[in-house]
Amino acid sequence: MIFLFLDVFKALILEIISFIFDFILHIDQHLVSIVSEYQTWTYLILFLIIFAETGFVVTPFLPGDSLLFAAGALVAKGDTGLNLYLLALLLLIAAVLGNTLNYYLGSHFGKKVFKPENRILKLEYYQKTQAFFEQHGAKAVIFSRFLPIFRTVAPFVAGVGHMPLKKYSLYNFIGGLSWIVSFLVLGYFFGNLPVVKQHFSLVVLGIIIVSLLPAVYAALKPKFSKS
Repeated sequence: MIFLFLDVFKALILEIISFIFDFILHIDQHLVSIVSEYQTWTYLILFLIIFAETGFVVTPFLPGDSLLFAAGALVAKGDTGLNLYLLALLLLIAAVLGNTLNYYLGSHFGKKVFKPENRILKLEYYQKTQAFFEQHGAKAVIFSRFLPIFRTVAPFVAGVGHMPLKKYSLYNFIGGLSWIVSFLVLGYFFGNLPVVKQHFSLVVLGIIIVSLLPAVYAALKPKFSKS
């Protein structure tokens, strides 16, 4: 009975992972389906995704950058009923509130939640983000918005380090505004170009890779320095 349960659980996990990958790589198609089925409620769905990615340290896998780019492209098509300015405002609120919640969670729970054996809250995530803060100071709150994983962990680490709330809130707003507007606008103006539409999955993959490059560089730099 226990082995049967484990097999079902593993199958469920694999199915969820498969869905997440498919959603990320074909996010334009999924957004079209969401708008078609839920219409105005699409605002709330996108709000919740952005809020969850920025608000909970356990959800760094959610597709923030590609979601914003695809949403901007979808609005530009003009037949969705979505308003770019309203969408930008709501997603900015979601990003700011999410990071603020994450900050408070960090200040309450501390770094003890990061453990070497933890596959989601890895200790190395905390250590690298802490080093990122030490290098860039409070501006790391802004920079981290454009870096997957760092974007989710940074506000938690800021809370662990008890960064002054007023100072954090200012950088939180600036970073959130820069992130939301830049990717929405990029998607709005470039997402519907024929070459982009034909290879949207590759564009999304490119966005993810480019976003991860600074983190990969930061991870490899110490190794090359030692050698």
